[in-house]
Amino acid sequence: MNFKNLIYIAAGVSFSIVIGAAVYEHMAVWPRAFKAVPASLTMLQGEYGLNAEVFWKTIHPVTLLLLITTLVMSWKTSRKMNVLATLIGYVIILGITFTYFVPELLSITQTAYADTVDASLTKRGGTWTTLSIVRLFTLIGLAINYFLGLTKSND
Repeated sequence: MNFKNLIYIAAGVSFSIVIGAAVYEHMAVWPRAFKAVPASLTMLQGEYGLNAEVFWKTIHPVTLLLLITTLVMSWKTSRKMNVLATLIGYVIILGITFTYFVPELLSITQTAYADTVDASLTKRGGTWTTLSIVRLFTLIGLAINYFLGLTKSND
């Protein structure tokens, strides 16, 4: 196996980790966190609350770096369009994530504790979740496109 293939695979693994973490959050975190907002947000708050920020701040730059490296290494191959389309799609998704998803999530999750359910916050959480699932399926489509590049020559 040559170095180009190893980098291509490493980028694919990193991209898959992003998707896996998103699937995990949608199955295990967000249904509970948004169940009875703001009381249910305690799982994300305080000194011992779940803090996924470190993970996301690490995996996105690593994935971008690997995808850019793969694009450079694949520029003169038939894999170029698979890598380029995935990279462009991922950058667009990251832009949307940092302009909508992160600020909205922080706005919701930093709400002070209360015993009563806030219907408007619960609705915002539901909207956020629905849009985030659309984002997740878009990432899955990009990953499929990326992995289809493995069926092409790297020469």
